[in-house]
Amino acid sequence: MSKNWYVLYVKPKNEKKVAERLSTYQVDVYCPMIKEVKQWSDRKKTIEVPLFKSYVFVNISESDRQQVFDVPGVVRYLYWLGKPAVVRDIEMETLKKWLTNDEVENYTLSKLETGDRVSIKYGTLKDQKAEIIEIGKKRVRLVLEGMGVVLNMKIKDLV
Repeated sequence: MSKNWYVLYVKPKNEKKVAERLSTYQVDVYCPMIKEVKQWSDRKKTIEVPLFKSYVFVNISESDRQQVFDVPGVVRYLYWLGKPAVVRDIEMETLKKWLTNDEVENYTLSKLETGDRVSIKYGTLKDQKAEIIEIGKKRVRLVLEGMGVVLNMKIKDLV
C-alpha cells in the first residue's frame, strides 16, 4: 500500500500538539520547526515555532486518510486543484535538509518585483521554482510551485 505526504490544516497554535497526538496513532508526521528569538520587556528567549503556521505534514495511505480526524485540532486537508494536496517525497526531503542546514548563504535581491517567477540558484532549495508574492526589507514571501505552499524567508544581512 503506497503512502503519500499530505498537508493537514490544523487549529492555530496547535501544530506541535497535533503532531505529537498523530505520532501516538503511529502516523508518520512532520511538523517543520524553526528557531525564533522572542523579545519580552525583561528578556529575550529563543523558542521553536512552526515554519508553516497551522500546517502539519502526514505520510499516510489513501485508505487511512480519514483516521487523522480522530485527533483534536485537525481541521481539514489542504486541497490543490480540487484534490487533497500531495507533496512529493523529494520536496519533503529538500525541506528537511534545508531546515537542518545551519549555514545561511549570503543572498542579495535586486530588481525583483511581486509576481516575478524565479528559480532558486543555490542551497538546498536549488532548482526549485517559485513566484514572489511579497518583498519586504528583511523578508521575502515565495510560493514554491512544486509544493503549493507559501514560504516566508527571513533574509539576514540584506543589502
